[in-house]
Parts: sequence; C-alpha cells; structure tokens
Amino acid sequence: QVQLVESGGGSVQVGGSLRLSCAASGRSFSGYAMGWFRQAPGNDRDFLAAITGFGAIAYYADSVKGRFTIFRDNAKNTVYLQMNSLKPEDTAVYYCAADADAYGSGSYLKLGSAYEYWGRGTQVTVSP
Repeated sequence: QVQLVESGGGSVQVGGSLRLSCAASGRSFSGYAMGWFRQAPGNDRDFLAAITGFGAIAYYADSVKGRFTIFRDNAKNTVYLQMNSLKPEDTAVYYCAADADAYGSGSYLKLGSAYEYWGRGTQVTVSP
C-alpha cells in the first residue's frame, strides 16, 4: 500500500513557476513508476508527465514538454514536477500517481488506468 500526498500548489501569475512535490509512504519507492496528471473543472483528467522507478526515463505530454520537468529523489520517497512559464490554461488540480510496475512504457504510463495509487491533489491557479 502506498499513500501519496501532494504539496506545492498555489496561485501564480502568468509566466511564473511552481514546484510540486509528492511524498510517498511505504518502502521500495524505486519500485514504482510515478506520474503527474491534472484535471480542470469540466475537463477529463490529463496526463502530464511520468518517470520510471530509478528516474532514467521520463515521458511528457506535448502540452507541457519543454515547460515542465519531472524528477524524483528516491532517498526522500518524493517525486517532483517543476513547472515553468505557466499559462492560465495550466489552472487545474494536480495529482500524482504511483504504478507498481517501475518500468512501464511511455504509451502505458500516459494512461490513468496504469496507476494503482493516487494522491488527493493540489490546486494550481495561474492568473493573467
């Protein structure tokens, strides 16, 4: 069982930056691939980024490639999402998720169904 807690959300102006953190409980954090998703009101949950168990491979949605960076610190059981050049359309609740298969493919890790565990989310609001 893994529990995930996101933090780091908040309000920022267009062009600003935020770093989200997701702290995981339990052992063997490196045994999990980790992903970030977001959901805006009235929209589906969208994939943003994923990273394999030891951080060797990262995958990104086209909408955030070049602006967002996913990375992890397995010693701290934490995965991060660095978000730069934020836009109003980035406003959403951001969720992290854990997949017990640490080495999923990019096409697989883009699916919400790939993940067994989810955090409760953190709100990000980008104002003009």
